Amino acid sequence: GIILVAINPYKPLPIYEEEVIYAYSGREMGDMDPHIFALAEEAYKQMVRLGKNQSLIISGESGAGKTASAKYAMRYFTTVGGCLCDSSMEEKVLASSPVMEAFGNAKTTRNDNSSRFGKYIEIGFSQVHVTGATIKTYLLEKSRVTFQAKAERNYHIFYQLCASATLPELQGLGL
Repeated sequence: GIILVAINPYKPLPIYEEEVIYAYSGREMGDMDPHIFALAEEAYKQMVRLGKNQSLIISGESGAGKTASAKYAMRYFTTVGGCLCDSSMEEKVLASSPVMEAFGNAKTTRNDNSSRFGKYIEIGFSQVHVTGATIKTYLLEKSRVTFQAKAERNYHIFYQLCASATLPELQGLGL
């Protein structure tokens, strides 16, 4: 399959704006510079043309921008195909609840709020329109519960529980 190597520049760039989405829409792979929108367009065309499910696998190191890339792909689909749902669907799907982030995010040497779990996002379509999405998460780093490298932290939930141990509703937990 097609592989795109994305690098997090650690600063905002004007390469994900709506006009860039429309510049990639309807174009053939290779007509323009490599971009997450080029991959999203190819998957979208294959889905519409062939009527087959498509997959984008977004992988990389901590802090590489995997979650941001998934968000950009979802924004592409909702912009190009339209959405039969709330227009902020991609933010709702990708913004894990604070509880989920507390259980799955930790401070690493590269990122203060690094997601330590994988995400599987399934986007539903009706014809060409996005109808909704679901997200499934799975914990990748179970070892972090018992061990952290120097200058790293355990999952946020442990610090949050200890910091709120004096709250009346948590008194019975024996924290």
